[in-house]
Amino acid sequence: MTNYYVYVLKTIVGKKFSYIGYTKNLKNRLKLHNEGKGAKFTRGRKWKLIYMEKYKSKKEALSREYFLKKNRKIRNHLINKFS
Repeated sequence: MTNYYVYVLKTIVGKKFSYIGYTKNLKNRLKLHNEGKGAKFTRGRKWKLIYMEKYKSKKEALSREYFLKKNRKIRNHLINKFS
């Protein structure tokens, strides 16, 4: 059974940015972001994983990703707590 992950990234250097996404392969996805092959927003920055959640279905993961992207208060809480 495939697991899906919702993750929060934070930039390592420079101005602090965060990014929320979902994937089936967390290790590979982080590698792609850091190689400039991830989402357009993440290109040109170095990222570290600060938080992740595991889900059994893509639908659950997408729903949670959408919720976290739209809810700035919870997003900031996760960033402050785990970085």
